[in-house]
Amino acid sequence: MKQSLLSVMIKNGDRQSDLANALGISQPALNSRINGHVDFRLNELRAIRKRYGLSADEMWVIFFAPQVSN
Repeated sequence: MKQSLLSVMIKNGDRQSDLANALGISQPALNSRINGHVDFRLNELRAIRKRYGLSADEMWVIFFAPQVSN
C-alpha cells in the first residue's frame, strides 16, 4: 500500500502534510496509517478516493490487494 498511495499523492502534487490536512488528521497519524500500523477509517478512504478521483479498482489495488514481496 505504501508505495501505491505515495505514488498517487506525488502524481497529484500532494505531500503527506497536504493529505493529512485534507483528512483532518496529523501528519504522524497519516504516517502510521500509510505504514500499516493503524487502519484507515472509512471516511478517510472515501475522502482519499474523492480527492484523487480513484476508481473502485484503484482503491482495491492501493488498500486491499495482497502485497507481493520478492
